[in-house]
Amino acid sequence: MRAMGMFVASMFFVGGAMAQPAAQPTKTFSSAADVQELIAKARSERKEGQPMVAERILRLAPYSANLEYRASVGPAAIHEKEAEVFYVIDGTATMVTGGKLTEEKRTNPENLSGTGIENGESRTVAKGDFIIVPENTAHWFSKIDGVLVLMTLHVPRPVAH
Repeated sequence: MRAMGMFVASMFFVGGAMAQPAAQPTKTFSSAADVQELIAKARSERKEGQPMVAERILRLAPYSANLEYRASVGPAAIHEKEAEVFYVIDGTATMVTGGKLTEEKRTNPENLSGTGIENGESRTVAKGDFIIVPENTAHWFSKIDGVLVLMTLHVPRPVAH
């Protein structure tokens, strides 16, 4: 009987190791204290020269609200099939939207990145501001004053044909 139990346990272990990764759990509430802990975690995990660290705030598939801790300027981006909503938790930055990516590269089947943006619209964003960037729109934080902490939400949008 003991041998059968060990066999079942070993099959469970092997089967679990070979199974697809589990879906990320649903999380529908984060307190202000939880968000402050995520900020501290992102700050401590950030490596020298790393422009951004992201942490999950909430998750309800297919949506995830993420915390972005940005300590320096990173690449510009275009999300071809998702709008992106930003809420500035803390800090001040210059955000550029629209225009054309410079040195455009495909990062995956639905996203492009670049070193910056030409002919975009610049605006200062600060604590408490909300921004929505439609799909297929270049966006970039071209200047960050100290540290910028954001809540971001990618919103899948139908592609017009």
